[in-house]
Amino acid sequence: MSDHVPGGGPEDQGQPVSPEASSVPHEHQEPPALEGGLRTAAEELFGDRLGLAVRFVEHLSSTGIEWGLLGPREVPRLWERHVLNCAVVGDLLPEGALVADVGSGAGLPGLALALARPDSQFILIEPLERRVAWLDMVVEDLGLENVDVVRARSEQVVGNIAVDIVTARAVSALKSLIPLTIPLLQGSGELLAIKGKSAGNEIAAAAKVLKKVKASTPVIETVGQDLLAEPTTVVRVRVGPRR
Repeated sequence: MSDHVPGGGPEDQGQPVSPEASSVPHEHQEPPALEGGLRTAAEELFGDRLGLAVRFVEHLSSTGIEWGLLGPREVPRLWERHVLNCAVVGDLLPEGALVADVGSGAGLPGLALALARPDSQFILIEPLERRVAWLDMVVEDLGLENVDVVRARSEQVVGNIAVDIVTARAVSALKSLIPLTIPLLQGSGELLAIKGKSAGNEIAAAAKVLKKVKASTPVIETVGQDLLAEPTTVVRVRVGPRR
């Protein structure tokens, strides 16, 4: 069940909709096959929740496309590029973590991580009503008790929650992302930002902002090397002492 905050917020806090995604209805597409190395990776990451992960991908390839959260061209690569790419970040979460996922969009990484890490609790923060409605629908369908959905911009919930970890993917460059996410940690915790090859450049561009929030030197981690053909790059930014 989502918490509603009036006056949702700019698109740039959610995951950008692909150019081919629109309000025009799209025909249902068959979800991508889960076989070979992808199945092996999914079995290891999701364990007895693999069936729920499959159901999540079915939503992404049907209602996710219909509602404009993803473009139809993403369907064939949903497993490797999106769901597994996000789920491997679960290796960086401490046991029993409270995690805020900023700009959850299509539940990436938030829902993928919630499926992979049932020991942790996730707050999906998303300002756009349409995306929140979709997230609520999927969370209810999957019966995920470790997920809450909040309709808000991240700055609207600062002071109301204090989490151990903040995650983000395809929200904004690190320089802009840090002011949106670090305050949710209330002085102690870690930002895990899923990034691409530009991670080093983004860290350099964010030097002043990092100093302002008194963050430690960011670390670039590569996760999923043993499971995925293309592992995931994560920028870790820590503030304050470990809880």
